[in-house]
Amino acid sequence: MAYTSNTSVFKLVLVLTLVMISVSESRTLLGRGTQGAAALACNTVVGAEGGDTCSSIAQLFGLSLKEFLKINPNINCTAVFVGQWLCIAA
Repeated sequence: MAYTSNTSVFKLVLVLTLVMISVSESRTLLGRGTQGAAALACNTVVGAEGGDTCSSIAQLFGLSLKEFLKINPNINCTAVFVGQWLCIAA
C-alpha cells in the first residue's frame, strides 16, 4: 500500500514539474520572459584604451550614443576601464 502511495506522489511531482517547465519555456519562446526584448548578438568588439568614454567610442565607430548603449546594455559609462570589451557592431 505504501508503495502505491509513494508512486502516486512521485507521479504528481513529476507532472507538476513538467507543467512548470513548460510554462516557463513558453513564456521565453513567446517573448514574455523577464528579459523583455531579445538580446542582440555582438559581431565586433574592441578593447577600451586609456581615456576612452562611451561617447568617444561611439563617435569613433560611427554610432550614435543611443545605438552604442543599445548594443552595450550593461555598460557603466562612468567607469569604462582599460581592456574592457565593448561591442561596436551587432
